[in-house]
Amino acid sequence: MKLPRRQFLHLAAGVAALPVVSRIARAQAFTARPITLVVPVAAGGGVDTAARILSEKLQEKLQQPVVVENRPGAGSMVGANFVARASPDGYTLLLLEPAAVLAKWMNRTVPYDVINDFAPIALVATQPLVLFAHPSLPVSDLRELIAYGKANPGKLSVGTAGVGSPHHLAAVWLNTAAKIEIAHVPYRGAAPALNDLLGGQIPLIWALSVAVMPFVEQGKVKALAVSTQQRFPMLSKVPTVAESAVPGFDVDFFYGIAAPAKVQPGVVARVREAIRAITELPDVRARMSTLGMSVDFRDSEQFRDLIAAEYRKYGVVVREAGIQPE
Repeated sequence: MKLPRRQFLHLAAGVAALPVVSRIARAQAFTARPITLVVPVAAGGGVDTAARILSEKLQEKLQQPVVVENRPGAGSMVGANFVARASPDGYTLLLLEPAAVLAKWMNRTVPYDVINDFAPIALVATQPLVLFAHPSLPVSDLRELIAYGKANPGKLSVGTAGVGSPHHLAAVWLNTAAKIEIAHVPYRGAAPALNDLLGGQIPLIWALSVAVMPFVEQGKVKALAVSTQQRFPMLSKVPTVAESAVPGFDVDFFYGIAAPAKVQPGVVARVREAIRAITELPDVRARMSTLGMSVDFRDSEQFRDLIAAEYRKYGVVVREAGIQPE
């Protein structure tokens, strides 16, 4: 039966509108329940604080609840694996940081593939590590430390936040590149390592800056070198490892958001653009700065490239250091 022209046009318009209605329905469905942002470290530290700043602002931008859930353990593997195995519906996101990337090279068994099991959404911020020393150590910079280490083999040790952490990677990279032997002392987190540095039990630690800066200002700790290619504004007079002694040395603590690999591109785009807007807010930049972090937004593809580059770099450093996965 042939339809009247007006009825046919109404029907055609309705069919054409179906994809739009479908997209609207999916967008509405995405706001139906809270989003969980999984943080693969314990509550209370700088990483956790940054995640809570981000979740607060995401909640405002997306206009739906965003809940932080701490899932620490096994050098970030517990939290990362939880997200890798979660439903790819956009309701479970991961605060992805270097330990999740480094895990492959430090462990015999890793339950996820950091390249293939995640959909990078956006990089949010970066932060350098700093090599700190006890004031009693008779060196004032990295060159003097290397010379001291060569003249006093077996006398130096350096504390880190644990085996498989970026701090550990910085320690072994410096040893290999500078041809020195500073014994690695892994701790269960950065706080006990700092306590032992302050107490004089160890002469050196690799650490993030924010918790140590008050002691630097009081003269109880001295900063010898920064791990990134660029100097750190909070310690602008402290040279980088690369400019002091090891060209190419670059250990950057980065923070980004990722989802399970098969999440819909529309969800990635929506969250990515919300993060882009958040990182432009002056109060977010200021709050991140107090944590020693620099806001560094990069989109999904740029973040994916960063993860892949860091993955390759870590592999080279670990192999050259002769570290065997545990």
